[in-house]
Amino acid sequence: MRIQATIETKLQAGLFPEVCNVINESHMHNVPAGSESHFKVTLVSDAFNGKMLVARHKMIYKLLDDELKNDIHALALHTYTKNEWDARQSSPDSPPCLGGGVK
Repeated sequence: MRIQATIETKLQAGLFPEVCNVINESHMHNVPAGSESHFKVTLVSDAFNGKMLVARHKMIYKLLDDELKNDIHALALHTYTKNEWDARQSSPDSPPCLGGGVK
């Protein structure tokens, strides 16, 4: 869980989230057992107040720049303000993997 722990640490330190759920979804894809390449992140932070979705994602991309360049193949981001989260209380489930080349 080296990559997952790094993601969690960087997000906690950079965005001080109220909710920070990092789920390794690599097992749902055609990768070797124990891989850390596909992640789902649910993040609730005051840092997102007044920011559009693209700006929120850019904040995360900046924090995880090294991991995105070297380790992470897929990163599903679900970013919320406290008010958005209070109204929703969950993030959507990830869709099943289609195998990359399957249409």
